[in-house]
Amino acid sequence: MTPDSFSDGGLNHETQSAIARGHQLIAEGADLIDVGGESTRPGALGVDVVEELRRVIPVIRELACAGLPVSVDTQKPEVMRAAVAAGAIMVNDVNGFEAPGAVQVIQESQCGVCIMHKQGAPESMQQSPRYRDVVIEVSEYLQQRVRVMVEAGVNVRRLVIDPGFGFGKSTSHNLEMLRMLSAFQSTGMPILVGLSRKSMIGAITGRAVADRIHGSVAAALLAVERGANIVRVHDVAATRDALAMWHALQFNAN
Repeated sequence: MTPDSFSDGGLNHETQSAIARGHQLIAEGADLIDVGGESTRPGALGVDVVEELRRVIPVIRELACAGLPVSVDTQKPEVMRAAVAAGAIMVNDVNGFEAPGAVQVIQESQCGVCIMHKQGAPESMQQSPRYRDVVIEVSEYLQQRVRVMVEAGVNVRRLVIDPGFGFGKSTSHNLEMLRMLSAFQSTGMPILVGLSRKSMIGAITGRAVADRIHGSVAAALLAVERGANIVRVHDVAATRDALAMWHALQFNAN
């Protein structure tokens, strides 16, 4: 629902086109529709609460009323609360629920929770990301945020973690996290991975954003092989087909 997202900014900016896109994604095999009204691509600037609410709430309400499972992608407690009231069943926060009041919104609801790691703010996070050990540092952050939620009385079974590929990480950092993704299982939380069409895939393949479907499907498959429980993708049908082939090979020995 933004004019400036890195992949599909402006394509589904209007309410009715976004609703139609949600139905299309479910038809292609999506299990959950993630609706966001503020781009968090590198270099993106924030939007105010009123505008974000205007963008996302009608879409969430319409999709939820149609029986579709909806997640809201937001950093703002006000948007979280309104989205849950409109029918969202998950809140996905790239800021790890660090904003004042964000944890309280989760306390007051029964929705699912996706806690993501990022280093820095979107407008500057890719300028010079640095880590001593990216896997250890990201894992420690996520474990700390999980503890905050649990200490606030949130049932641990509601929680999912996201290492935050591309959010304050270089291509080498992203590759190391993907290579060692199974290490994040030590948190005990399901792992969500979002690699679809990101700059890491462009850096490796040389492809423009619109031409990264093959690299994105391969990245999703590699993530699932290494322990991802959820993959956040743009190309749902292609990803489902690839995972169906992997699943058949893994689990249908006869």
